Amino acid sequence: MASQAIISSTVLKWARLRSNFNLEQVAKKINVKIDKIEKWENGDSRPTFKQAQKLANVFNIPFGYLFLDEPPKEKQLLPDLRTITNYPLDNFSVDLYDVISNVKYKQNWYKDYKIERGDIEIPYVGKYHYDDDSKVIADEITKTLQLTIEDRINCRNWEEFYKLLVERAENIGFWVMQSSMVKNNTHRILDVEEFRGFVISDSIAPVIFINGSDSKSARIFTLIHEIVHLWFNSSGVLNFNFRNDKMSDYNAHEEKCNEIAAEILVPEIQIKEKWDIGLSVEQNSEILSKYFKVSRVVIARRAFDLKFINKYEFFNYYDCLTESWKLNREKQKDKKGGPSFYKTVALKNGNAYSYDVVQNVYSQNILMRDGARLLDLTPATLSKFSNILKLS
Repeated sequence: MASQAIISSTVLKWARLRSNFNLEQVAKKINVKIDKIEKWENGDSRPTFKQAQKLANVFNIPFGYLFLDEPPKEKQLLPDLRTITNYPLDNFSVDLYDVISNVKYKQNWYKDYKIERGDIEIPYVGKYHYDDDSKVIADEITKTLQLTIEDRINCRNWEEFYKLLVERAENIGFWVMQSSMVKNNTHRILDVEEFRGFVISDSIAPVIFINGSDSKSARIFTLIHEIVHLWFNSSGVLNFNFRNDKMSDYNAHEEKCNEIAAEILVPEIQIKEKWDIGLSVEQNSEILSKYFKVSRVVIARRAFDLKFINKYEFFNYYDCLTESWKLNREKQKDKKGGPSFYKTVALKNGNAYSYDVVQNVYSQNILMRDGARLLDLTPATLSKFSNILKLS
């Protein structure tokens, strides 16, 4: 008979809840009946060592955690700026926690490298305070990014406009990463309901992370919102809620960033010229979202804030859009394909960062295995990626 692992039932339940799994999902993953999981969590029985190891793997925690008397206290990696119905969320999922940890590991290396290289501090980081005028800040960011209406017209779709914004952000020293999963683990897809992105401010290596599970048009607002955060030298995890009476009633600073981002992407003067009072909110949002290259909800929210439409019109339209988003996400789950693995490496890690890591490896400043780890690759895949990088 296999020996039992004397694990903590309290820690086991904490690990399951932290990973957002129900009992049925865990039972299926380790191939046992649900009542066994329940007994383990109640302390009525214990798993074998092999089963306990499987549990640790499923929950993405060190095996030793299961033998602690109580759950470990995990430090807060970033300020939590997310809200649901005006209240802050309680904790980060294991996936979000691991993504932030991974990005911080990369940022620490990149900052040290940039300082050693002689890079100067980026002048825009922390230039303003939250009590400064929103339109003044929006105008400066627009000019700094060299963003024009012609840019929107010349970009054929949201994806092209997003790529342009990323390029402009990187041109002024900001570092943009985008991924839909934890490292390269296709079984750990990031939940857009939990977060849309986060920003870690720094005067040398400021980094913005965009949740690639989000829609193409939504990523645009997230990117600009996080860029605004850097002008205030503030860090945090974002999941804004457009349905609140204010974009973020709980956090005044988030409301300020939303206000500025909206002005950058959909300037008041221009939407006033384009809004057709003879058309419905649905028709206006459909037309203007294509013109400004933002999502329909951003247009509708802008119209509500500028009093083009009333509260009832906006909330009714928002609820209709929410149902549509849910259906689209379900359809996207069944879709396969996309760009090749190697083409996504630079997108996930950021163009300049990816290039600098590869250069450091081939200049023999860092070991191949260390460079591979900095890009979430193996030494073999790093070699292949470097060849693609040289050709692109």
